[in-house]
Amino acid sequence: MSTEQDMADDWAAALEESGDADSSAKTIDLDELKDTAKPMSEEELSRLDSILDIPVTISMEVGRSKINIRNLLQLNQGSVVELERIAGEPLDVLVNGTLIAHGEVVVVNDKFGIRLTDVISQTERIKKLK
Repeated sequence: MSTEQDMADDWAAALEESGDADSSAKTIDLDELKDTAKPMSEEELSRLDSILDIPVTISMEVGRSKINIRNLLQLNQGSVVELERIAGEPLDVLVNGTLIAHGEVVVVNDKFGIRLTDVISQTERIKKLK
């Protein structure tokens, strides 16, 4: 059984081999951030620690469609449901139902993943809440 680091290394190597690795994408070393970031007070650290282990649900949305119940009841194996999204358009990345990014599907070692192509700014996310 591989560790999380082995899996991360596999993904990175596969992306580099495929030539799909975004040259502007960069792996962030958390220790590096600690060295450059403004020191946090003990109170701030304790508040941050209290939320870091809260689980969130991350989902990727290919598209949506509205259909009436009559058509829904007629669906069976092999049925095709047309989505609002155009083929090739980026997927939406949602955290607890809130749009946070757009991305594209990648496949590594027979597993699906998503490469983020655009992250929604904090300002934009706040505007959408209002």
